Amino acid sequence: MGEKRNRDSGNANSQKKKKFKVSTGFLDPGTSGIYATCSRRHERQAAQELQLLFEEKFQELYGDINDDENGSDDDSKGEEELSIEDQIKKELQELKGEDSNKDSTSGETKKKDPLTFIDLNCECVTFCKTRKPIVPEEFVLSIMKDLADPKNMVKRTRYVQKLTPITYSCNAKMEQLIKLANLVIGPHFHDPSKVTKDLKFAVEVTRRNFNTIERMDIINQVVKLVNKEGSESNHTVDLKNYDKLILVECFKSNIGMCVVDGDYKTKYRKYNVQQIYESKFQEDDDKDVK
Repeated sequence: MGEKRNRDSGNANSQKKKKFKVSTGFLDPGTSGIYATCSRRHERQAAQELQLLFEEKFQELYGDINDDENGSDDDSKGEEELSIEDQIKKELQELKGEDSNKDSTSGETKKKDPLTFIDLNCECVTFCKTRKPIVPEEFVLSIMKDLADPKNMVKRTRYVQKLTPITYSCNAKMEQLIKLANLVIGPHFHDPSKVTKDLKFAVEVTRRNFNTIERMDIINQVVKLVNKEGSESNHTVDLKNYDKLILVECFKSNIGMCVVDGDYKTKYRKYNVQQIYESKFQEDDDKDVK
């Protein structure tokens, strides 16, 4: 009996070791897109569910936009409209040391699909890379508004759990994080035409296969940049009742960032599709009982 318990214990330890595997996927700096968590071992099915959902939303928001139109997007829009995006793009291309529109081996222009799913080979996570005209945080918010609508009781996803947009990303180095943070948080905290009052904010960091920079070092640096020297604003940290939440997604050698509003937590349940529908189904059941 003792031997059997020892063998079982060994198998349990072996299974425990296999529970978390190191990801072999990779994201380039300068990438924008959407992370999605999902049920374990259903990453591919979740990506398929999201592909249908995202393509439908893309058609609704942007209509039929072919690759050529996407490729000439910079030329078709005014400099004023793209000033922030162009600045981010320029900064991140400098960090990469290459033109993101060119293939690194052939030098040819890449085909610019607005939605491209990337296999991160990471348990419970999938990623969709986005291109213009998509703005990830606006795109995801539009989807969450549809899903949170009380009249919408048809759940179209089975394996998808939480969606997290990232505006842009950079390599996992502090100096590049500082540059990225200044560009991403600037419109939300430092633009006088948009920011008319001091805001309450929080920073949320998620790390996967990532140990380059400590979590608190990231948080402290971002908080410092929100209230940087010379700024007339006096934004304050509030972990519960924030007006803005800065999301930082760390994956291997990549750091992504975006800013969402306070209803991210209150109205949209941290963009958790499962929780939104569970809440709606529960409310529906309560009405039936009454």
